[in-house]
Amino acid sequence: MGLLILFLLTCAALPLASSDPNDEACLTHLSQSLKDPLNNLQNWTKSTFANPCSGFTSYLPGATCNNGRIYKLSLTNLSLKGSISPFLSNCTNLQSLDLSSNSISGPIPQDLQYLVNLAVMNLSSNRLEGEIPPQLTLCAYLNVIDLHDNLLTGQIPQQLGLLARLSAFDVSYNKLSGPIPASLGNRSGNLPKFNATSFEGNKNLYGYPLPPMKSKGLSVLAIVGIGLGSGLASLVLSFTGVCIWLKSTEEKLAAEEGKISHLMPDY
Repeated sequence: MGLLILFLLTCAALPLASSDPNDEACLTHLSQSLKDPLNNLQNWTKSTFANPCSGFTSYLPGATCNNGRIYKLSLTNLSLKGSISPFLSNCTNLQSLDLSSNSISGPIPQDLQYLVNLAVMNLSSNRLEGEIPPQLTLCAYLNVIDLHDNLLTGQIPQQLGLLARLSAFDVSYNKLSGPIPASLGNRSGNLPKFNATSFEGNKNLYGYPLPPMKSKGLSVLAIVGIGLGSGLASLVLSFTGVCIWLKSTEEKLAAEEGKISHLMPDY
């Protein structure tokens, strides 16, 4: 009985479980970098960040917990603005990140490379700018990368083709340019294949599986050729017209001269 009382007193003296400090920093900085005009994240407060999870229970809207850690963030279609904080990488247990269908701008932080457990990354339908970080290759468990309908520029990092688990990839409707890496556009073996819909809507992006791109050089030459051809045709027509006019005038003059010589008396 004495041992039981001692055990209960010891348990009562233990501090209440709190969140991982990395998760707390992650959530705090993310809430500061995002703007929430419709107040959809009203429960995202500093006091909640200190203890967002209790086992598998989450106290934050859009967050899912696993064994006391944030392992899923789904903040979709909430009219969020602002940018993605690099401190999001502090949520080291994160396996799924979905910030799609908002108005988030700015770059995709390179620091997301430290989310080594990340399997799903959906940042589609936002206003993200800049280049796709090649460092995302370090997220070896990535199954899904969805970045469609943004304002991303530059080339698609060929390193992303090294992600052996990648089964869904979409960068359509951005401002990407250059060749599609063969490691993504023409994958070999049993790796999942990505069709043209994954890359369409990027004006200066080319290569398989997109249809052949019309060569700008040939277009320019064609335009110049058409211009030169038109000019030459006009010149030929003009010259022909002048020749016809001169011949006609010469014939008229000869006829007039014939009439005059016929009328003149002989001496």
